[in-house]
Amino acid sequence: MTVSLKYAVVERERRFLIAGLPEGGLVETREIVDRYLTGTRMRLREVRAEDGRVVRKLGHKVRLSEGPAEVACTNFYLDEDEWAVLSALPATELRKTRWVVRRDGWVVAIDEHADGTLVAEIDDGDRVSRAVPEWLDVVMDVSGDERWTGVALAR
Repeated sequence: MTVSLKYAVVERERRFLIAGLPEGGLVETREIVDRYLTGTRMRLREVRAEDGRVVRKLGHKVRLSEGPAEVACTNFYLDEDEWAVLSALPATELRKTRWVVRRDGWVVAIDEHADGTLVAEIDDGDRVSRAVPEWLDVVMDVSGDERWTGVALAR
């Protein structure tokens, strides 16, 4: 099947298990609940910001290559009624705290899971890179490991 990217944004993410949160550069924290709709490539996401704002959206991800590192993402923002209808669908759920770190020209999203595991994500955008900030205490690169995708962690 050919994938149209007309309304999608391409994400090229690398993921790393890290030993701890870096010192300095923390700019925001968000509480995230992801609901992966059973039998689909769709995800409901609720994001609660520190200031109390809540954003809810329906996302659809299509892989552009082998493995989870390159996907086309389309999002629809939902109001409370739409959220109520869609969140009633069967799904697996993943809760996490997201720390956003801006430091030395890098933007790194670090997800802290319920068991304390820290997974850092670097979105390379249009460029392919292997660089990693020296201040990120990497334990292991899990970019190509299906076990570290959100849908797998939600199971």
